[in-house]
Amino acid sequence: MMRVDPSFPRLRSVVLDATDARHLAEFYRQLLGYRYRVADEPVDDGGNDPSHDEFLMLLGPGGSHPLSFQRVATLAPSTWPSGAIPQQIHLDLSVESRADLDVNHRRALDLGARLLEDRADDPEEPLRVYADPAGHPFCIFVATSEPQ
Repeated sequence: MMRVDPSFPRLRSVVLDATDARHLAEFYRQLLGYRYRVADEPVDDGGNDPSHDEFLMLLGPGGSHPLSFQRVATLAPSTWPSGAIPQQIHLDLSVESRADLDVNHRRALDLGARLLEDRADDPEEPLRVYADPAGHPFCIFVATSEPQ
């Protein structure tokens, strides 16, 4: 394992903007199997306290980076692969097999993702590109090892 020089900053979390941070957090919680950090668990407040959903963090299994969500007043969704609004940021997610890619394809669509590009039949790197409910692009591709 590579030793990290403590004088460099460490990546703490990737933060995605959303007009409805809770909705987007819930999408990724169910897609990735993450859990809310204790302070961000949903609160049954009758919908009267939206301040609880200003910033939310999801925690993954050991070794994975948290994913966070920040509420913004407006957000123009990406129009990738064409149009005037670029990706700005996207997430690369991987699975170990083509069968896993298909299972997660169905999960992503059922949770509200839109399919933007389907290269599942690519023999070298099967992948699909989606837009999450807020319009952020993300990829799910088959990779049998971690990046080197």
